[in-house]
Amino acid sequence: MSDLARTPLYDLHLELGAKMVPFAGYEMPVQYPAGVMKEHQHTRAKAGLFDVSHMGQVILRSSSIENVSLAFETMVPVDVLSLSEGRQRYGFFTNPTGGIEDDLMFANRGDHLFVVVNAACKEADIARMKTVLPADVSVDVITDRALLAIQGPTAAEALSTLNAAVAEMKFMDVATVELVGCDCWVSRSGYTGEDGYEISVPSEKAVALARALLDHPDVEPIGLGARDSLRLEAGLCLYGHDVDTSTSPVEAGLTWAIQKSRRLGGARAGGFPGDERILTELAEGASRKRVGLKPAGRAPMREGVPLYATEESSEQIGSITSGGFGPTVGGPVAMGYLPSELAKAGTTVFGDLRGKRQALTVSALPFTPANFKR
Repeated sequence: MSDLARTPLYDLHLELGAKMVPFAGYEMPVQYPAGVMKEHQHTRAKAGLFDVSHMGQVILRSSSIENVSLAFETMVPVDVLSLSEGRQRYGFFTNPTGGIEDDLMFANRGDHLFVVVNAACKEADIARMKTVLPADVSVDVITDRALLAIQGPTAAEALSTLNAAVAEMKFMDVATVELVGCDCWVSRSGYTGEDGYEISVPSEKAVALARALLDHPDVEPIGLGARDSLRLEAGLCLYGHDVDTSTSPVEAGLTWAIQKSRRLGGARAGGFPGDERILTELAEGASRKRVGLKPAGRAPMREGVPLYATEESSEQIGSITSGGFGPTVGGPVAMGYLPSELAKAGTTVFGDLRGKRQALTVSALPFTPANFKR
């Protein structure tokens, strides 16, 4: 793995006994000695600390926040202009055919937008922003900061021991907070379905911050394995699996992220790549939908398993995009795409698992209730 990049926490991961694997061009911890199951359960019960420094951090700046917001709206079907200072939203870059190029988070920091993009897409995302955004919008890639996430029902209690101000933050609030003697950019958000925070910290202070959080009795280090099972139970998409360049936001069930102002009849309807397809699907519906699926029995059905309407049918109607064992659910869970007429909760479909058809029941998402701080 000598050609892979390392985050500022690499040596700490080794010290903590992490098993390191290649991921999005980085050496990343997939699990620690406790194992994926216990790490997952610990995050649901108390608080888990994640290294997400491989993700891309970008600042967009122009003559005014209004100018940069309107420019960014040409790339995403999301209302950026009305986002208040100190608030964050989920969004996605779309392409001319209405597919998703990447999903992301962006925050209004008063005089600039702070954008966090996925690790596997960050080079393409940065190039896209530099190409598409007008010359008066600067695209500054942040290379001297790490990114940590602390997630779980006692995350606020743990982080509050370093600065009590974080306890007052609500879901999707963003603020500059002093932690371990430096200014950190903190958002009350994450990708596990639990309450928690994501923290952009100067690289040279990342280890100190991680150690300070791990000193709390409720906090344990968590790897990519449990991060994946946590987000799957929470019904959250993984880019490149549940959403990709061919998947529209409507098919993916992400219409909640497209505000009225960007829809037909809205103040700034359209004006983003793929708007014709996306606006049409918003009005008329899509031919397929992302759904939750619960396999019968105990055997997980993983990504790529083909789906059929009946036990005997030869015509594939969809496929699983993410699947595994849900420790909190206590059984296998999956997500995939089905024709809209078969996407109603309670519908039975069949997956081909090693040459045998096994039943799955369409389930409402998320599989576990969200625990965000509203």
